Amino acid sequence: MDGNGRWATRRGRPRTAGHLAGARATRHAIEAAARLGVETLTLYAFSGDNWRRPATEVDGLMRLFRRFLASETARCVSEGIRLTVIGRRDRLAPALRSAIDGAEQATTSGRRMHLRIAIDYSARDAILRAARALAATTPAANGDEPARFAAALGAAYHEPAPAPDVDLLLRTGGEQRLSDFLLWEAAYAELWFTPTLWPDFGAADLAQALADFGRRDRRFGAIVADAAPARWSA
Repeated sequence: MDGNGRWATRRGRPRTAGHLAGARATRHAIEAAARLGVETLTLYAFSGDNWRRPATEVDGLMRLFRRFLASETARCVSEGIRLTVIGRRDRLAPALRSAIDGAEQATTSGRRMHLRIAIDYSARDAILRAARALAATTPAANGDEPARFAAALGAAYHEPAPAPDVDLLLRTGGEQRLSDFLLWEAAYAELWFTPTLWPDFGAADLAQALADFGRRDRRFGAIVADAAPARWSA
């Protein structure tokens, strides 16, 4: 979801205008993903490093997250979409934490698509927290460490249920790096980069990415005949 600020700057508008346009693009992307059969969609809304931005911008983003949850929760319920938020919550304002709790409770029965929004998220921090939790409680090694680590990783960042590994990772705005996003879950993700700024990213772009993903030859270290079948998630 890169490019909100640049989108606004190119139009001579404040960065907040770019974030508002990005929120509208987010709504369209969610609708398109559900129509296209994506089972799990994770959106990187705010990283742990984004706290370094000016306080006025951070405050505006936090207000925007609250408004987004307030406006989109009912839509998710009606569309059968489960909404959860991954990331730290101890640094979020109580009002935002309450909005997150309310959205998660209201949409918990959604089965059409699982929408995950990453707020105050850092994959490195999640991995460290999971490792510490596992080290404090783990019995002797018996071969199930990857599954237990995945469960600990989810628990570290409020993931209510294990999410599948990432199949396709999209990045907008011309950047070509992972930026501390889902480093564990994206081990075998296909990567797709586009120069399109997030506010201009639409259903056609998502469809193009999924079509390209469908043509990828995924082997997971094996030969083609033994490779796992592709899953549609992003």
